[in-house]
Amino acid sequence: MAKQKKEHIFTKDVVLVMAASFFFMFSNMYCNPLINGYAKSLGASGAFAGVIVGMMSIVAMFLRPIAGNLTDHFSKYQLSFVGGALSFIGVLGYVFTPNSVVLLLCRLVNGLGYVLCTVCMTTWLSYLVPFSHVGEAMSFYGLMNALAMSLAPAISIDIYPVIGYRLAIIISALAALMVVVTIQFVHNRALPTAKGPIDKGHFHLKIIQHDSIPIAAMIALFAIPYFATQADIVSYTEQRHLPIAVGAYFLIYAIVLLAIRLFLRNQFDTVRFGIWLVASLVATAFYLVMLAVMHTNWEMALAAAGMAFGYGTIYSVCQSTAMMLAPQSERGLASATFFLGLDIGMSLGPILGGLIDDFLPVAFFYPVMLIIVPLILLIYLGNRKKLNGAVVKHQDIE
Repeated sequence: MAKQKKEHIFTKDVVLVMAASFFFMFSNMYCNPLINGYAKSLGASGAFAGVIVGMMSIVAMFLRPIAGNLTDHFSKYQLSFVGGALSFIGVLGYVFTPNSVVLLLCRLVNGLGYVLCTVCMTTWLSYLVPFSHVGEAMSFYGLMNALAMSLAPAISIDIYPVIGYRLAIIISALAALMVVVTIQFVHNRALPTAKGPIDKGHFHLKIIQHDSIPIAAMIALFAIPYFATQADIVSYTEQRHLPIAVGAYFLIYAIVLLAIRLFLRNQFDTVRFGIWLVASLVATAFYLVMLAVMHTNWEMALAAAGMAFGYGTIYSVCQSTAMMLAPQSERGLASATFFLGLDIGMSLGPILGGLIDDFLPVAFFYPVMLIIVPLILLIYLGNRKKLNGAVVKHQDIE
């Protein structure tokens, strides 16, 4: 019986939702490297361009809880459709904006779509697979996102110098449109399974899903060096005058992550959280040390592989554990809580990187970030029974 379930995990609906997630993430990650320069080309100051770039993260941090509550009370299809449509409208607005002020408003609209899609699609996928295979499904879902996050910036950075910002951004708009088109073919639209306060005529807003708080705190800390590296690795290698092909870093990361998730896909539903966490902490410490001492492409490649084992693996484990710990009626809120932690790490990473760069020698950039390792371990030790119990609960349901 278990084998039969396993064979039917990747149904047409599951594949379509994963594809929609890829298009959605591609659209957003494609634009990220371009927005700062595009805003400045429209007349924005450096500070205002920074506000425009950060608008999506700001919107996300404030609206995650609302998106999580909506996801638990409405069809996942309806909210994903609205999110995809808002993303398309916002990105299309980038193409036609006359100035940086309108660009900020378009970024706000895109941010609203970003919040809805990230929360809804994760929750939607958890409804489409047997609960005993949520971990495996989230692993491949996370892989789709990781591939989009690796490919999209590389493509946009290569294309915009040739055809210009506006034409280059049309590709992002088309990717957002593909989200709306793809989800039309999903049969299971994931209607809410339980009536909540909104069905009784009043809406009680829950800010976070309390079982997911340790998960959100840990993913925020894991995300800090990842996003600091994403933002600063080029300037870091330039300051250290390193003769390495830094453009290959995240490509190597994506390839190794693909291999890890294919090889370990059956373990995400059976191995306890603590084992994943310890392995990821060791890998995180390894890649931070490698980045601190690297002088050749080999050391850079080892660092990228370590990041795939560290951040890339724990991302999926944390995401699926948040789903396992939460009641079915609060999976949307659990997803929102997870992504809230990710938003915090995404914001703090570049900020911490900038502070280290301003006040310490460049050689301290990665050693300072090793502080996250004991902090994560302390959070785990305080919640280990609950976190490890997620797999036991998961297997009991199976």
